[in-house]
Amino acid sequence: MERLKGKRALITGGASGIGLETAKQFIAEGARVAITARRPEAFDQARGELGDRAIYVVSDAADPAAQKNLAGEIKDAFGNLDVLFVNAGIADLKPVEQWDPAAFDRTFGINVRGPFFLIQALLPLFANPASVVLNASINADIGMPNASVYAASKAGLLSMARNLSAELISRGIRVNAVSPGPIKTPLYNKLGLSAADLEAVSEALQKQIPARRFGNPAEVAAAIVFLASDESAFTVGSEIIMDGGLSL
Repeated sequence: MERLKGKRALITGGASGIGLETAKQFIAEGARVAITARRPEAFDQARGELGDRAIYVVSDAADPAAQKNLAGEIKDAFGNLDVLFVNAGIADLKPVEQWDPAAFDRTFGINVRGPFFLIQALLPLFANPASVVLNASINADIGMPNASVYAASKAGLLSMARNLSAELISRGIRVNAVSPGPIKTPLYNKLGLSAADLEAVSEALQKQIPARRFGNPAEVAAAIVFLASDESAFTVGSEIIMDGGLSL
């Protein structure tokens, strides 16, 4: 199928995990795709899988000034933009007493401030119609130990999806969100846990999921393709929860 034929798409944090899988599915559906990462070497895996079918842009997702530069590069590459998937983010999980202002600001800078100012910078480039998809998290909908700041940042993204939809729909820009639960991505390897602790956490999580397994990036990417395509033209300010029943 070519549900995204001719569409121009930008994926932040597209070098691995959900972002990379989404890039692969976007390209398979006929889109022209640009992906970002904070460091050039982060593209190594993506280049091996996407080759010259994608444009690679180094950009810091937390830096508002970088968002303007990114918008300029997208204008030079595509002229206009039909689809934005805001995927870049961090999951810093730790007890309340271990947080300090710098770590708090880092989480909100990457997960909330960066996406807001990226959308702002891209406003002159968005086609009519256009689709923006935000990668939130099931943590915005449930309570979980050690997830207070991360969950709050993702709740901010969900609120952004609703409020920006109300403001931008008159310009033909739809904003929606996906909220994945536990997904098999490199994100969990960045939590600073030992292999044994990571395995224990994974087993404990799977016991809480009615589906009795983690999701995979391809399942989430399929939902993002739907939200990016014209098939979802009447889907505005919505959240698709993909958590195997964890939030039931």
